[in-house]
Amino acid sequence: MQDSGERGLKARRSHSVNVGGLTWPHVSVHCAAPYMNTQPGIFGRKVGSTQLFEQDGTVTRVTVIQAGPEVVLGKRTLEKDGYSALVLGLEDRKEKHTTKPAAGYFKKVGTSPKRVVKELRCDAEFASKWEVGQELKLEEIFQPGMLVDARGTTRGRGFTGVVRRWGFAGAVTTHGTHEYRRHPGSIGTNMTPGRTLPNLKMGGQYGNETVSILNLKVARVDSERHLLLIEGGIPGAKDGLVLVRHAVKAPKKSSKR
Repeated sequence: MQDSGERGLKARRSHSVNVGGLTWPHVSVHCAAPYMNTQPGIFGRKVGSTQLFEQDGTVTRVTVIQAGPEVVLGKRTLEKDGYSALVLGLEDRKEKHTTKPAAGYFKKVGTSPKRVVKELRCDAEFASKWEVGQELKLEEIFQPGMLVDARGTTRGRGFTGVVRRWGFAGAVTTHGTHEYRRHPGSIGTNMTPGRTLPNLKMGGQYGNETVSILNLKVARVDSERHLLLIEGGIPGAKDGLVLVRHAVKAPKKSSKR
């Protein structure tokens, strides 16, 4: 008698997807879709932080994102590619710094060469709103007051010790302490288990990793200058590339009064 796990495995194997003219078994788009964030969004550069002074005198700390002008360079469809996405181009680059194949691709689209080319995974409904060669408009994607998720790459800090990486207190600095002021301390045992356990907090590479901040509030949308002002901080250094999407875990409004 087959258990539920074997029946589920056969059910998943019964699906197949045609990608690039090849049929790939054991792949189910319907199973993978719930785990992929397909909320509407846009790529941009982190300009820096500033303040907004409201009419009542309150001060709002915001992060400025240069989100555009951003051009649609292509589309990925479920029928042809197995998934739905928009290919976006950001920031112009010089033609002499562009390879001939890439220059031909941009010429075919009808736009200038772009420095950054990224795919934005989205649903088919959002992708159908834009045509190839068209610029994305901020006011049609974001509105002041809505919640968004921001994803960026944190600043790389190189190889750091446990005090900076994990916030260890360190050892005492008096009573004859020598060379152990910022050491992690004991990391293993003698006989049982006689080895260093995995996943211990040690020194190592710190930063330079992808981090997402959820449920940030849009303070202002400047469509003329392609600026997006978001309350709070966003991961990454100045001029870092960030992805801003509609909040995927926005709290739902209660119907109770």
